[in-house]
Amino acid sequence: MKKDIPRVYTQHLESRGHAVLTEKETLSLRAVWVGAFLSFFLATAVPYGNMVQRGSPMALDFSTPGAIFLFLVLIGLLNVLFKSAARDERTAALLAVGGLALYLYHFWPLTGVDIYAPGWHFGSFMAASALANAVAVRRGGSLALNRAELILVYAMLLMVSALCTMGLSEKILPMMTGLFYYASPTNKWAEKLFPHVPSRAVLVDDGDGNKAFYEGLEKGERVPYEAWVEPLFWWGIFLFALYATMICVAVILRRQWMERERLAYPTVQVPLAMVRGEEGGLVNSFLKRRSMWVGSSIPMILGSLKALNSYDATWPVVGTTWIMPLFGHQTVQFTVSYAMLGFSYLINTNIAAGIWFFYLLSKVEKEALLLTGLTSDQRLAFGASDYPLLAYQGGGALIAMVLMGLWIGRHHFGNVVMKALGRANYVDDGDEILPYRYAVWGSVGGMGVMMGWMWLMGTPLWVAVVFIVLALLVFIGITRIVAEAGLASVREPINAPNLVLHGLGSELVGAQSAFNLSMTYIWAADLRIFVLASCVHALKLVEEMDRRSRRYILWAIGLALALGVLGSIWMIFHVAYKHGGINLEPWFFRGLAATAYSNAVRTVEPAAVYWPGWGFFTGGGALMALMMWARQRLLWWPVHPLGFAIGGNIMMNYVWFNVFVAWAIKKLVLRFGGAATYQRSQAFFLGLIVGQVTCNGVWLIIDYFTGKVGNYLFWV
Repeated sequence: MKKDIPRVYTQHLESRGHAVLTEKETLSLRAVWVGAFLSFFLATAVPYGNMVQRGSPMALDFSTPGAIFLFLVLIGLLNVLFKSAARDERTAALLAVGGLALYLYHFWPLTGVDIYAPGWHFGSFMAASALANAVAVRRGGSLALNRAELILVYAMLLMVSALCTMGLSEKILPMMTGLFYYASPTNKWAEKLFPHVPSRAVLVDDGDGNKAFYEGLEKGERVPYEAWVEPLFWWGIFLFALYATMICVAVILRRQWMERERLAYPTVQVPLAMVRGEEGGLVNSFLKRRSMWVGSSIPMILGSLKALNSYDATWPVVGTTWIMPLFGHQTVQFTVSYAMLGFSYLINTNIAAGIWFFYLLSKVEKEALLLTGLTSDQRLAFGASDYPLLAYQGGGALIAMVLMGLWIGRHHFGNVVMKALGRANYVDDGDEILPYRYAVWGSVGGMGVMMGWMWLMGTPLWVAVVFIVLALLVFIGITRIVAEAGLASVREPINAPNLVLHGLGSELVGAQSAFNLSMTYIWAADLRIFVLASCVHALKLVEEMDRRSRRYILWAIGLALALGVLGSIWMIFHVAYKHGGINLEPWFFRGLAATAYSNAVRTVEPAAVYWPGWGFFTGGGALMALMMWARQRLLWWPVHPLGFAIGGNIMMNYVWFNVFVAWAIKKLVLRFGGAATYQRSQAFFLGLIVGQVTCNGVWLIIDYFTGKVGNYLFWV
C-alpha cells in the first residue's frame, strides 16, 4: 500500500496561508513612520512605567499588554484622526494647526523639555504626524494605515515587547554591574567569583564598584561612559547572533506549525480581530462589538477601583487571589486574571484540560516525593524550583516534546535543508519573510557565533555547544507551548544554565564555565518573554499579507529590534544614573543579580553529575514521548500531554484556575450552544483581554500626570 499524502491535499496545504487582504492593501513608508515611533515609544515608556512609576507591567509576559494597548490607541484614535483629516484639506489643516498649538502650549519653552519624558515623545510624534498628514492630504494621500500596514506595526511592537523589560534590557544592565556593587565579605563574591571574571570586559567596572549606577550621580559627577563601551560591544555581538538565530528558526518553523499542524496562536487573536475590523469605515468594526465592551467593562471597573484605592483607601477593592489547603503539605491557589481568562477561552478544550489536570497531578506527585523522602538539596531558580526533581522531570518532558515535534515535521524540515543546499527547487519559499537558504545558514552561523563567543570567554567548546543547543531547544519548547496552548504567562520547567550547571556539575564543566553560564541568566533564564516567541507570533499575522509585502517585514523586524534594544537601554541607563538603581524596580536591580551570582558561588564549588536529576529528566522525557504517541494513536486518549512539561511550575499557580474556568465555560457553550454560539461568545472574552490591558495603560497615563508611584493593578 502506497503511503503518500494525496496530491489534492498537498496542494490544499500549500494554498493555505495565502493573503486574505486585498491587492490594494500594500505597504508604504507611512507604516514605517508610525511603526518606528510606536516601537521607540514602547521601548522607552514601558521601562519608565515599570522602573520610575512602579506601575503595572506592560511587557513582562507573552500577553504583551503594552503592544495591545498601543495598537488600540492606533486603531481607535490615531487612525480615526488620520482618516477624518483625509476627507478634505481644511479638516487636515485645522487638525495640524490645533495639534501644533497644543504641543507648543504644553511644552513651551522647548529649552526646558526633558528629552527622556515619554509624554514629550508622544506629543512630538502627534504634532509631527498632524503636520505630515496635512501635507499628505494636500497631495491626495494620508497617514491612515490599511490592514497590511497595521500588521507591520503590530509585528514591530511584538518584537519590542520581547526586549524592553523582562526579555533583555531590565536584566542586562544590572547583571553587567551587580557583581561589583553587591560583592561583600558575607557573600564572598570577590573571593570566589572575581578570579573567574573573563579577561575580556563583558562586565562593567567603573573603578568605584559602579556606585553611581546604583546610587545616582552626585552633583557635578559625570557618567563613566568609557566603562560601558567594551562590555556593550561584546554583548552586542552575542545578542545580534542570538536574535538572528531566533528569527531564522522562526522562519524554518512557520510552515510546519501554521500550515501543517495548524496551531491555534490564541495570543494573537486580539490584534487579528482589530486588523480584520479595519474594513474602510471611520471606526474599526472591532470597536463596535457590544459584547466586547461588556467584557472589557469588568476588568476596567474592578481595576479602576483598585487604582482609586491607592489614591484614597476608602474605595473598595475586590480580591482576585485565594489560597486553600489541598492535602498534606500542598495548597492550591485560585487567582483570577481577566486577560488569562480571555486567552484561555481560545485554547483547544483538550489542551486546556491537560493544563489544569497536570497541574493538580503535580500536587499529588509533590506530596508523594515528600512522603517517600525523594527530595533534593539543589537550589534552582525559576520554573519548578520548589521541587528540583520535578524541574528535571519537566525539562526532560519539554525536550522530548520538541524532539518529537521535529521528528513529526521531518518531511518539511528536510525540504527546508535541501532547499538551502540548492537541491530542492520544487520547494517554494516565496511566502516566507526570508528564503530558506538564508534561514538555515543564518541559524547555523548564529549558533556558531554564540558558541565561539562563549569559548572566547573561557568556556570549553563542548560545554558551549551543549549549552547553546539545549537553550535553543528550551526556547522552541516554550514557544510551542505559547503558540499551541495560548498560555500568556509561562516559564520553562528548568532553564538551560541550571540544567547544565547543576545537572552536569562543575567537576565536569569546570569552574570557569560555572561562572560564564551564570551570566547567561541575562537571556537564557526566567523565559517569560523572548524574541523567538514574539517572531513566531508576528509571522502568524504576516500570513494575512500578500507575498511581496511579506519580504519587507524582515526589515521592519530588524528595525524594531534595534529600536527596542537601543531605546530601552537608553531609558534604563538614564533613570539608573539619575535616580539610582537601588531606588528602581527591586527584582531587576537587586534580586536577579543576587540570584544569578549566588548560583555561581554554589556551582563553582566541586560537584559531580547529579544522577537523580538525570533519572527524573529521562523519566519525564520517556513519559512525554509515550503520551504523545498515545495521543496520535489512541482516539480515546483523554488529555493533551503538553501540560505535563509545565504542570509543576510555580507560575502555574497563577494560571491554572483561569484555564480551568475558561475550559468549563467553553465546554458548556459548545455542548448547549454549538460552534456558532462559541464564535459569537469570543468577542466577550477578547473584551476581557482588552479591558485589562486598557485599564493598565489608562492608569499609567493618569499616574504619569499626577506623579503617583506604585499603582500596581494587573500583572498576569
